[in-house]
Amino acid sequence: MMDKNLAANHANQQKAKPALHLVRWLVSFYLLISWLTVAAIIILSYTAPNLVNPEAWVRGIIIAATSVLTLVFANRAATGKPRALMRLRIVVTLLLVAFTAVLFFLSLPIWMKVEQAVCSALLLVIAILIFRR
Repeated sequence: MMDKNLAANHANQQKAKPALHLVRWLVSFYLLISWLTVAAIIILSYTAPNLVNPEAWVRGIIIAATSVLTLVFANRAATGKPRALMRLRIVVTLLLVAFTAVLFFLSLPIWMKVEQAVCSALLLVIAILIFRR
């Protein structure tokens, strides 16, 4: 009985690997966008301060930090760790809710709302891939 469960679990992991490698690539892209946004906030604070507000600073730093955590979970999930996949699912779900709320309720500069919409779209694709399994 144990061998059948082990074999079934191994087969599921093998089937999920290509999707999880794509997820890892998408999360890496999300991390890159998040950290480039922080860089843009820093640069704009000096060159065009009217394009940055305190909400942008807080939101940018929080998203950049959580993008690192998301990548850690995606990397671990891609190696077949089921708890990492569970954590990735939880984090992506929470981020999608937070991004949606931010787009409607937080006063951000328009350029950052566009960036947040792009990140939301990426997270939605990631969610579809990780929940499809």
